Amino acid sequence: MNPMQERKMADLTIQPGSRLERLAAVAAHPLAELLDCPQDAGSVLAGASQTIDFAAGQVVFRQDGASKGLYVVVSGEFARKTERLRMRMTLGTARPGDLLELAAALGDEHHTYTLCAVTAGSVLLLPIEALHRAFQSYPPLRMRLLEELAREVSRAYITCSLSRVVPARRHPRAL
Repeated sequence: MNPMQERKMADLTIQPGSRLERLAAVAAHPLAELLDCPQDAGSVLAGASQTIDFAAGQVVFRQDGASKGLYVVVSGEFARKTERLRMRMTLGTARPGDLLELAAALGDEHHTYTLCAVTAGSVLLLPIEALHRAFQSYPPLRMRLLEELAREVSRAYITCSLSRVVPARRHPRAL
């Protein structure tokens, strides 16, 4: 087999170890690390934050609605749901410690999915105005959250690619 054929064979071979390693490389960073900032910026966020309780079945926010800020799950379990191309899908669950809606808070301030309480629970809301003041006071905070958003997108991509169907192997002579 020549080098070109070997390369094509390698491309057809699924390498789960490498994908799992990539998934580990983009693991979520601890919340305390992501929100670490000088006292003045931290005080702005802490002073404006509010805890909101939800009963099972209640909607926290709706897809395409205006974002009120960044959300952190304090307790309970929440479902992320979306409607894309006239199909409704569940994107996954959110559990205590999860940071939600980075895309909305850092982007156009519109929710990218709907969040519903599966069980009774609560979320901590860091209001969008306080976030903007904290970003002005300490710009590295925004960059750190943008980096986390990039890791989140990478995790979603890798997770989707892990669940894809394994392609059929071709016979080496067919290449």
